[in-house]
Amino acid sequence: MSLLQREREAIVNNPYVDHFDFAEITSFIRGASKNLFISHAFKAREKMLVQPRGGFPTYEKVFGLYEEFKDAGVDVLPLTIDSNTRLNDYATAAKMLRLSEENDVDMLNGYPLINHGYRTTRKMMTYFDTPVSLRHGTPDARLLVEIALASGIFEIEGGPITYLLPYSKNFPLDKAFLYWKYVEKVCALYSELNEPINRESFGPLSATLQPPVIVIVIQIIEMLLSLEEGVKSFSVSFSQSGSFIQDIVTSNVLKKLSRHYADRFGYTDAQIHLVYHQWMGAFPRNKEHSESLITTATVLASLVGADKIITKTRDESYGIPTKESNASAVSKVQYTLGLLRGLPLIGDAEEEENLTREVEEIMEAVFNDTADTLWRKVFNAIKIGHIEIPFSPHIINNNKVITVRDKAGNIRIYDRGDLPLSDKSFAFEKGKLDIGNDKNALVSQIIRDIGIML
Repeated sequence: MSLLQREREAIVNNPYVDHFDFAEITSFIRGASKNLFISHAFKAREKMLVQPRGGFPTYEKVFGLYEEFKDAGVDVLPLTIDSNTRLNDYATAAKMLRLSEENDVDMLNGYPLINHGYRTTRKMMTYFDTPVSLRHGTPDARLLVEIALASGIFEIEGGPITYLLPYSKNFPLDKAFLYWKYVEKVCALYSELNEPINRESFGPLSATLQPPVIVIVIQIIEMLLSLEEGVKSFSVSFSQSGSFIQDIVTSNVLKKLSRHYADRFGYTDAQIHLVYHQWMGAFPRNKEHSESLITTATVLASLVGADKIITKTRDESYGIPTKESNASAVSKVQYTLGLLRGLPLIGDAEEEENLTREVEEIMEAVFNDTADTLWRKVFNAIKIGHIEIPFSPHIINNNKVITVRDKAGNIRIYDRGDLPLSDKSFAFEKGKLDIGNDKNALVSQIIRDIGIML
């Protein structure tokens, strides 16, 4: 038995997990329908894939949600995991699931996959015969991913940076890197049986004034960490920023440099996809404005050439959307995409040149670290502030970088903190701003920029 398999045996030996049959699961994945694999859907697609968000605690409600989504023409189904499971608190998740089922009241904000188990969940996955994406936000997702793959869920979102720094305050970053290394190995192992398991990084980060350079650097790093373990299908992503041209520039640079760094390290056979998240910041209370924001994001997704769009609903400001609202958003996005044919290629050469240079400056600083592995190089870069996520709550995050919008709505770096950006690159950023040294004015500007869509 290999070292990895011994670790897997220990992980699934959990009191909240029924007997885990590795041989049966291997046989299931080997013979699973191609329709369950988003990596297959990417290869066969004739249009952008549409994926909503959504999740409920009980099997019956998720089944009903999927029925609504299928009627609306969904391409990829979501499975959003509850917050107790995200924190590996399966005991509380079990209690809340039981109360949800007994009282028909949602006591969890998602689906407790561990407690439902893979045998039950697989029935739903195979019934709908549609790719399902696991959305969870879990630093230690080892058991969760084992159950998901055994269930027929063949896209796993997240990573050691994107599912830690925006979500957690104290969880150790070095442990997150090692736990996600396990996830990558298992995904790579199962990828040899059928179509590749697709891994997807979480590009929105804290969803608050994220500069494109940070988004792109983290996407490329999580991609490389995944590919070095043998994953063959990976999706980089980012979210609507509030600026048309900045989204297009971000897309152009992200696609170009993702391919460049994958090839540079010998992963020439890896399939790399682009995912675009509709607006992840505060949504307007006015539902007509929300509809307009969603339509605008759909147009932008077409302009950036995304392979998949992740949708929002007009009810985002009012709590968890209903299944009907979620399905309605999918239908409208599909209709809008059908209208967007033959869009022109758009770019800004000067912006793309500067953004490319910024990404390369940070990436080379990471690679030049003396650590012996990539994850340790990245860990060190985060500790010293060469990489940081604005508005992250995590204690290891440097929290020195300040971002603000220019008059055109582009997110600019006002204070580079310890980012290893050249004076030339930083001068380009600051040259687009006309904010002085008045700290009160700066804070007021940041608050307005955070609520730009309200």
